[in-house]
Amino acid sequence: MPDSFRRIEINLGARSYSVFLGYHILSHCIAGLADFSREKEVFIVSDTQVNGYYGQMLKDLLTVQGYQPTFYLIEPGEGAKTWANAGKILEAMLGKNLSRQVPLLALGGGVVGDLAGFAAALYHRGVPLIQIPTTLLAQVDSSVGGKVAVNHPCGKNMIGTFYQPKAVWSEITTLETLSLRDWRAGLGEVLKYALLWDRDFFRFLEENAQAILAKKKTVVLQLIERCLLIKAEIVRQDERDEGLRQILNLGHTFGHALEKATNFEKYRHGEAVALGIVMALRLAESLQMINKSEVEAVLSLMQKWGLPLSFSSEYVEGVLKFIHDDKKVENGQVQYILPTGIGKVEVKKGIPPERVFDVLSTDKKAGV
Repeated sequence: MPDSFRRIEINLGARSYSVFLGYHILSHCIAGLADFSREKEVFIVSDTQVNGYYGQMLKDLLTVQGYQPTFYLIEPGEGAKTWANAGKILEAMLGKNLSRQVPLLALGGGVVGDLAGFAAALYHRGVPLIQIPTTLLAQVDSSVGGKVAVNHPCGKNMIGTFYQPKAVWSEITTLETLSLRDWRAGLGEVLKYALLWDRDFFRFLEENAQAILAKKKTVVLQLIERCLLIKAEIVRQDERDEGLRQILNLGHTFGHALEKATNFEKYRHGEAVALGIVMALRLAESLQMINKSEVEAVLSLMQKWGLPLSFSSEYVEGVLKFIHDDKKVENGQVQYILPTGIGKVEVKKGIPPERVFDVLSTDKKAGV
């Protein structure tokens, strides 16, 4: 294995699996594919953009080791994560009469991983799933943990299940083709892990802010590994999102509402999460749950990275409306994940909508 190779275990009993992380590791990962299936057919879901970068490479690596790959391509973007597209993937698999031992490989970002994983969970009641995340956001977050879903007009990820992969192959070289905007969007999820779990990790991010923007290899490897170790521990303790794992929604209650308020067209998911973190910080500050100095430290790092810190006031009412469509609403009460300090969060319910409106409106006036 290359010197950069890391293996991180997701310990879930019979559903345990490994995340393989590093540079130039795909050929080594494919050599272990026989551990999950005796079939030589492989079904791959990707999007047209990612396939243009890495589809041929993956095909060649599979073919040289005796596999027969079939690709199914979707259009890039959140709009592709639909029930209709999941059905088309299943129809394509049925059309080839694939057995339930044929592995499904998800080559792409979070949209591909969610959609392909959802199809893998449904086909013949479940086929071996391998996640091959190609964005920073997917490598640090969405490819691990087993949440697979499609969107619905009522909200994001409204139709889904828990379905753990057999392995995750995080080939870091695939991040080299990310645009600066997509790289920054991934940093929104990275920041989330530091804020909800690890103050020392936040210091690492501060000290290496420019190296992270420049994608310095050793720093990027450490960054992804740390996020994965945090998520591995949280998922180990709460696989099905019934308690502790809910803290991973930091930034997402607001973020998902903002995505919907802007028709999923204005912000990348990680950008919306970053803005959701800003809103969570400001709400926590207004409730005297966190010191202003810590809020300013987080905003300062976000500014260095070029993450968005504000959104147009025209979306405030839409955000407030769609917050109540969140999957975590219980008995009509929105569940907010609010920072109480860098490295620690608290689940807060029963916050009056007027307080939330005041915070959002004040932020817009202040140009946060």
